[in-house]
Amino acid sequence: MKFIRNIFSKPKREVSFPDPAPEQEFYAIGDVHGRDDLLKLALRKVPRGSTIICVGDIIDRGENSAQALRRLHATSLRPTRTLICLMGNHERMMLDFLDGADAEAERWLRNGGLQTLGSFGVTSVVDLSSKESLDEARATLKQAMGRELEEWLRGLPFQWQSGNVAVVHAGADPELPMDEQPEKALVWGHADFFKVPRKDGVWVVHGHTVVDEPYIKRGRVAIDTGAYVTERLTVAHVTPEGITFI
Repeated sequence: MKFIRNIFSKPKREVSFPDPAPEQEFYAIGDVHGRDDLLKLALRKVPRGSTIICVGDIIDRGENSAQALRRLHATSLRPTRTLICLMGNHERMMLDFLDGADAEAERWLRNGGLQTLGSFGVTSVVDLSSKESLDEARATLKQAMGRELEEWLRGLPFQWQSGNVAVVHAGADPELPMDEQPEKALVWGHADFFKVPRKDGVWVVHGHTVVDEPYIKRGRVAIDTGAYVTERLTVAHVTPEGITFI
């Protein structure tokens, strides 16, 4: 499996928007979507002792969501690295399923939930299954995950920030301070996120929206390069000197 590394020079920006100025160096990993093979390679590229932020959507679509979740959970417990995973909309849908939201189950199953269930050994359900089948799948999934992994998943934060650089899953309301963002905007995105630049000078590193190449533009750093189909899992290396991509 190829691990593609591209370094982009710092682009020209509007004079009115300040340069990224994190208080610490960190690495942000884009949407994994069940590609544990690429995640494993990405983690190997990050030096020991580094701070790593995963932007969410660890699960669904790819075939190895259980393995990716377990790898990140285990890595987060190691003293040699600081690893923080953010809540993505796919994790949110999975938790809604676990909490019995049958009305939302079809959407999750159609958008990669079936692959996630399969990775945990749950194969007796389809997107149009009966309530009884869904309840059985839910119980089997909870047992396969185990309490520790489920509690870790439920405790994932919605954002992380260092200096004037914030990391979220999908986007943010450009009119609100980062500490006042509604969960929906961070997890599912906001209609004005790509249209209206922030006025507070905060850069937003995000995934969720697949792009052909990672980019830095008008206060946004996009790093979801569709790993589950493109074989390219992007990592942003953010430092006070600039941002590069692996």
